[in-house]
Amino acid sequence: MEILFIFLNIIVPVFILIGIGAAMHKAFKLDLFTLAKLNIYFLSPGFVLVNLYESSFSLDLLGKVLLFFSLFIFVLYIVVQMVAWIGKYNKAIRGVFTNSVLLYNSGNYGIPVNDLAFKQDPFAATIQVIVMTLQNVFSYTYGVFSLRAVDEGKGRALIGLLKMPAIYAMTIGVLLNVGNVDVPEFILKPGEYVANAMVGIALITLGAQVAQLTIQFKLIVVYISLFIRLLLGPMLALLLIWALGFEGVLAQALLISSGMPSSVNSAIIAQEYRSEPELAAQIVLASTVFSMGTVTLTIYFAQILF
Repeated sequence: MEILFIFLNIIVPVFILIGIGAAMHKAFKLDLFTLAKLNIYFLSPGFVLVNLYESSFSLDLLGKVLLFFSLFIFVLYIVVQMVAWIGKYNKAIRGVFTNSVLLYNSGNYGIPVNDLAFKQDPFAATIQVIVMTLQNVFSYTYGVFSLRAVDEGKGRALIGLLKMPAIYAMTIGVLLNVGNVDVPEFILKPGEYVANAMVGIALITLGAQVAQLTIQFKLIVVYISLFIRLLLGPMLALLLIWALGFEGVLAQALLISSGMPSSVNSAIIAQEYRSEPELAAQIVLASTVFSMGTVTLTIYFAQILF
């Protein structure tokens, strides 16, 4: 009964907005380039800055989340490289497969799920904001380097990373919070409006992005990616959380964030650099669909265990 409650009250609302976004894209051919820019350069930075400024933030929390995230990504990387070696994947498939597991949707999927699961708890939101920012940084370092640096060099890839405003928004938010800076209301209020708009627009954007993908469950690599990202990932995260001694909301939020589906960024990067784009798109779409069940279970066990 509890699982059904979680599914109806946390997962279904998210997918209703994703469905609306998909339907709107089918009907009106939404400009995905503009939506992506709106999310990356306006909504996400505003959301990150305001939430970090207004939350009960501490450098200790940042350190704990960073430690978990680094260990989690490292363990997943070892797992996917072993699978790729056993499966004898070529260089292109190995790159897409690795990105599909390591790059997960902590932003326009993870933020809404966190918001609903923790009933807008500022502390839980802060944890997810940090994870989202770290994922953005990782996406545009390893995610891009793995496909782009081969042809264009690490310098060009690094320039792309430095253009990501979420990094600067996180820095400013942390400094304002730690420094107890009193931001004037006429500046803070517009920021709050931007932050409040983020969840709805992000899900509409995700729906529009997913609507242009096609799904064909023919490749075994798709199933392996789904298993690692949606099932094995949360299991490994749980072991790490126990090993690090995390408890309460911190443990719950980190466990739930670990079960998010593959990020659309992995498909976008593959498309841009023409590295198995169809495979990447199939994994993202399948991962998003199947996450309805797996994320429900992850939330359920997070609440039971912590």
